[in-house]
Amino acid sequence: MPKSKRNKVVPLTKTKKKTKEWKEGAITTVRKLCDEYPVVYLFKYQNMRNESFKQFREDHLETSRFCMGSNKVLKVALGREESDEYKQNISELSDRIRGKIGLFFTKLPQQEVLQLFEQFEVLDYARTGSKATEDFELPEGPVQGPTGPLVHTLEPLLRRYGMPTKLNKGVVELIADHVVCKQGDTLSPGQAALLRVFDVKMAAFKMTLLCCWASEGDKITVLAEDESDDDEDEGFEGQGTEEIILP
Repeated sequence: MPKSKRNKVVPLTKTKKKTKEWKEGAITTVRKLCDEYPVVYLFKYQNMRNESFKQFREDHLETSRFCMGSNKVLKVALGREESDEYKQNISELSDRIRGKIGLFFTKLPQQEVLQLFEQFEVLDYARTGSKATEDFELPEGPVQGPTGPLVHTLEPLLRRYGMPTKLNKGVVELIADHVVCKQGDTLSPGQAALLRVFDVKMAAFKMTLLCCWASEGDKITVLAEDESDDDEDEGFEGQGTEEIILP
């Protein structure tokens, strides 16, 4: 029977499964970092923004390295329990690996590391599926954008995303008060697009240090408790990067 010539649907989101060799290479690299750097920090992040993270990472290449990706691979590299841990007590880091986390290997003193992470925060536009952090409403009348009256060419876009607008002699007007979002809402594509139009940034990319392991004394220091209910093996959420970020 001849093969069908109909167009076939090819899923663009499909990715190649990581091979055993790739996983072994990642584990080896993580362990080399453990040998090279005296302190390993475990940190949690939210609202990852790749470009900002890339810049932060490059700013500290002389003293530090980041490792993020498959939580299962990171746990195997460090050791899941005392019997198979790569360094004494380092398996205690594995116990805390869940959700969106990463490892920070460094030669910097602790006080400097704490200050770096505490001061790091990048505000950006919230994406679809994110939670609104505040109410955002627009009053009836001429619509004001971030730099003044909105250009008339945006009026069809506003209507498409649910705003009751009209053009009045070239001026974009709201027919009635409109609530774009309420605090706690899970943002729809339309809400996220409107927040961008009005330059409202509700996403903060930041990283929180949870604990660290130091080769001097082979001890774990808890810096903050992770009270989230993230999936244990959720792993890295970055877009357009490899599954694991290595030096």
